[in-house]
Amino acid sequence: MLNVKTVKPESLLQKNRCPECGGNKFVTDAETGEMICNSCGLVLQDRTISQKPEWRAFTPEERETKTRVGMPTSLTQFDKGLSTSFQPYTDVSGKTLPFDTRQKMIRLRKWNTRAVFHSSLNRNLSQAMTELKTLADKTHIPEDVVEEAALIYRRALREGLVRGRSISSLIAASLYMACRMTRTPRNLKTIVEASSRGKKEVARCYRLIHRELGLKIPVDDPMKYISKIASKLGISQKTQNRAVKLLQQAEKMKASTGKGPVGLAAAALYTASIIEGEKITQKDLANVAGVTEVTVRNRYKRLAKDLGLKDIASL
Repeated sequence: MLNVKTVKPESLLQKNRCPECGGNKFVTDAETGEMICNSCGLVLQDRTISQKPEWRAFTPEERETKTRVGMPTSLTQFDKGLSTSFQPYTDVSGKTLPFDTRQKMIRLRKWNTRAVFHSSLNRNLSQAMTELKTLADKTHIPEDVVEEAALIYRRALREGLVRGRSISSLIAASLYMACRMTRTPRNLKTIVEASSRGKKEVARCYRLIHRELGLKIPVDDPMKYISKIASKLGISQKTQNRAVKLLQQAEKMKASTGKGPVGLAAAALYTASIIEGEKITQKDLANVAGVTEVTVRNRYKRLAKDLGLKDIASL
């Protein structure tokens, strides 16, 4: 006796196959809303819902004026972009409102603003998100990293970490935390210089957020700092490529474990410059990287020793 396996038409339709002939080519009629099999003519759907707008636009300007949706929600806005606002001087057609109606609309807008900022949480978020956008613009940080920083600050606010601490220092710490989590090459010194708070205060808030929120911070990759340091000093691409290869060798030998990524990148560039015959001083590298000359010298000697570059290590 043969074991015949039956196949339901619904399962074939879910796999984009025709339940009648098994074909996978369909034709959609936009006017009737029908989806028809191109092989056997079977009507698979007769009421297909169109997700397109009911209006048509032929230019970008016309499309912008006809659209009825706003900007997407964002964590960088204190209300996530969901609150409403209105101007009290003209109606929807652009005509000026009568004096009495205008005064009424002004009062309504005033009470609407008071209602929005009545909560201390909204007032805190409004000030914090403004500070975050300003700091991100100064340090040229991508939008997705800023969104991550806003999420970290909101979590810190929800856990009560903001009480008794400066909003500016917590925002700077959240932004630095987001850069570390997304592996964006921005060190603490860069963010502190753009902020109005001191380095010790921001570092203290960073450790607090890391400890209380239990966030996992990946180790910075020193290769991301190569191009940043090299572009400021005008180092050739050949030397940069050599520095990247040196760091890759050091990573395979576990020689870069526990070392600061910025100092290690500067040391790799200095070692590569000696190999390629390009003149770069340790002082210039230290100034651009934001580390001391002693750090560059020690990292360079250790790197050359671990990689077996005895001639360079003795210089």
